[in-house]
Amino acid sequence: MERRTFLGAIASGLLAAPLASEAQPAGKVPRIGYLSASSPSANRYLRDPLIEGLRDLGWIEGQNILVEERWAEGKYDRLPGLAAELVKLKLDVIVAAGPTPVIRAAKQATSTIPIVMTVGIDPVGQGFISSVRQPGGNITGLAWDPDPAITEKYLEFLKEMIPGLRRVGGILDRAEPTTVYRKAAEQAALKLGLTLRHAEVGAPNEIEKAFAIITSAGAQAVLVYGSALFFIHRHQIVALAAKHKLPDIYVAKGIVEAGGLMSYGVSFPDLYRRAATYVDKILKGAKPGDLPVEQATKFELVINRKTAKALGLTIPQSLLARADQVIE
Repeated sequence: MERRTFLGAIASGLLAAPLASEAQPAGKVPRIGYLSASSPSANRYLRDPLIEGLRDLGWIEGQNILVEERWAEGKYDRLPGLAAELVKLKLDVIVAAGPTPVIRAAKQATSTIPIVMTVGIDPVGQGFISSVRQPGGNITGLAWDPDPAITEKYLEFLKEMIPGLRRVGGILDRAEPTTVYRKAAEQAALKLGLTLRHAEVGAPNEIEKAFAIITSAGAQAVLVYGSALFFIHRHQIVALAAKHKLPDIYVAKGIVEAGGLMSYGVSFPDLYRRAATYVDKILKGAKPGDLPVEQATKFELVINRKTAKALGLTIPQSLLARADQVIE
């Protein structure tokens, strides 16, 4: 059974945030920028909930709102130029549709146009906002920012799934601020009696090398950290995990739908749909610095039964009972 993920708002103040008495000037059609590190095909399942959320709030794309899109296609070095293009269009708000590199590019491009994050990671530590309750500046939105200790769950699920598990590989995108999660995972590995070997990726052509590094270290399973780059190349990653017969666990459910074994994380479509609420309030006059940032509090475990069978694994009843969704 699939349970709908919801977001806990440190933002009880969000609903009560003061709005300007006037919305957009009569006759003006608001323009939203959509900046993504991904590609249109890979990101549609996230962009669509944002547009649907805006529609539910009365904003119809192509009628009373216009959306300007820029896609980096997984090439992070393109983001600053794409963000600069959007700023030149004098938009009303920019949706930073993705993790840290996207938010950073938008922030560096403008300090005046409101920016809505869809999935910030450690936004305070990265210097994007002053605090979750009072962001200040021109950035607000949603954050995937639970206690780093959550990484222990990924290793626990792998250990429960794989009898006799001793060695795990971890694959990270070096463009993401994963340091605290990496350290937490290493501490959790020690606690669980596991050896954890990490490999970093900076470009698509390094993904296969990362798998070579962890398999040469004797990895029996792999934990793939969150990354727009990894989601774009999810089919390659899933294929490599299958090639090396590595049970795999991810942050994004979409990678399990593509053939990965397990995922544990927030519902990213829900984050994007919720981002529409921020866009709506800003277009009606709210200042982004006054809108508290929402943090994810509920997570879902998704398991792919077909992949487990291909790996010769029997899913323990204890995991099946905890799963929010089992893909047949």
